[in-house]
Amino acid sequence: MESIGEKIDRSPVLSQLVPIALTGVVMTGFLALLHAAIILFNLIPASEKIHLEIRWVDVLVGATIYLKTSIDFAIFIGRMMAANPGWRNRVAIEIGTAAGNALGTIAIIGLWVTLKHVDLLLALMVFIASLVLFELAHSSLEHFANWQGQGGIRKLLFFLMHGLLDRVKKIIDPVLSRVMPDLGSAMKGKSSLSWRPLLTFSATVPFILGLDDFAGYVPLFSVVNVYGFAIGVIASHTLLNVALFLSPKKTITVVKNEVVSFFGALAFIGLGVYGLVETVRIVTEAFH
Repeated sequence: MESIGEKIDRSPVLSQLVPIALTGVVMTGFLALLHAAIILFNLIPASEKIHLEIRWVDVLVGATIYLKTSIDFAIFIGRMMAANPGWRNRVAIEIGTAAGNALGTIAIIGLWVTLKHVDLLLALMVFIASLVLFELAHSSLEHFANWQGQGGIRKLLFFLMHGLLDRVKKIIDPVLSRVMPDLGSAMKGKSSLSWRPLLTFSATVPFILGLDDFAGYVPLFSVVNVYGFAIGVIASHTLLNVALFLSPKKTITVVKNEVVSFFGALAFIGLGVYGLVETVRIVTEAFH
């Protein structure tokens, strides 16, 4: 008797539909986990209380911030899918990346709730996040490296950004290498992994990348409702996965577009600088 897995293997339609349908199930599960986590966070004495209300503006802000900083992450998922084909591996990648993204988001909220009034610790986390953003900007250079041979304004922009980020990388590497692995090599993915190691590896990179969210997220937490914001982050990750599953080649083509990659690198740099400014502001206010 043919098993369900074998039936899915034999059907191109089911091989496409099953991973896509699973994204909705996984998203629902992690949204429920988010809700439960915030209830627990609200029980912490003297913690910043989070209102369990959904405002669509907050959801939209969370989704926009996530998608603006998801270029390298989308490329990572695409590379993992290319190196580990098959619907079963796509399921592992979906569950793993969704888990890493959701747990990283919940961890950020938990740290914000507990560290909001511990200014120097919060400043340290924002500072590390800023360094991660500069590392992500540097790893984006390869996606529009051919600009250096085109001449004109593109060549000038590439060499200006390359020179700036090379200098920044030399400064931040001694610090960043002590707190997290090299993102550049991690974003290349790994191939030929069995199901469980693939699931684990797919979760680790998104969770590590959650550190970079501090630079963009923490300052926003004082002006948006954190609950709605987090829903937007988790939901937009699901949309990204669906797009990759429906048409991996087209989605990767879009996210690897030279212009998109250039502006993505600019976004990383901008958020990194903003994070450094926030670090200085937090430390300055802590000593006043």
